[in-house]
Amino acid sequence: MDFNKLMTGKNLTNLEENILKYFIENINEIQDMGVRDVAKATYASPASVIRLSKKLGYTGFTDMYYSLLPIIKKSEVDVYSSKNTILDYNFSTIAGQLSEDKINNFNEKIFKKSKKYVFIYATGFSKIISEYIYKKLLVLGRKAIISSGSDSIGVFENNLEDIGAMLVISKSGETEQVYNKLLTASEADIYTISVTQDSDNRMALLSDLNLPVKDIHQLDDRNMLPNIFFPSVLLLFEFLLEKHLEQF
Repeated sequence: MDFNKLMTGKNLTNLEENILKYFIENINEIQDMGVRDVAKATYASPASVIRLSKKLGYTGFTDMYYSLLPIIKKSEVDVYSSKNTILDYNFSTIAGQLSEDKINNFNEKIFKKSKKYVFIYATGFSKIISEYIYKKLLVLGRKAIISSGSDSIGVFENNLEDIGAMLVISKSGETEQVYNKLLTASEADIYTISVTQDSDNRMALLSDLNLPVKDIHQLDDRNMLPNIFFPSVLLLFEFLLEKHLEQF
């Protein structure tokens, strides 16, 4: 299991990271251990364990346990079970039921011709998907700019006044670089759209419009396991384009 996304943006100390790793690796024993035993096992104080739970957004030790338990168990099942294969999923389970409002808002901001640009931002594997969307928008005659973590900050900040909508793609919805750009756009009153996994995350909460996509391996930060998220984002984009073209 990859711990990176659980820790992203939480400003954890080395000690708190070690406590979290111990907590996850020993999840089956944690409930019986309690705060003091976890603190003892990680050479920390009970206060440090409680402080970790607060930083992660939980009310305390017990809340952290019951919140992380189903995520960890689901991750273990996904890795070792043969029941959930790629072919078991169809579009309705991938993207859920998109409301007409979401479809219309996306199409209005992304596909409708405008003097202002669509700014697309993503990193890692999401960047590959964003490049397809960027080129597709260009052939449709839509003004667009694409950027990633390797680009100068000036590509984004120097064009703020010309951006009509910002589209970000992030499997976790927690990638710090992407979140910070989304926050800047939001503060500049730019309409923001995020495409993320179908779970609570910071980008989904921050953006004006969030399109959740099924992620069968939510803690697979390195994308080492078979997953439907990235191809599903492309399928979702084409579906929305189809809906847009049906209006003409």
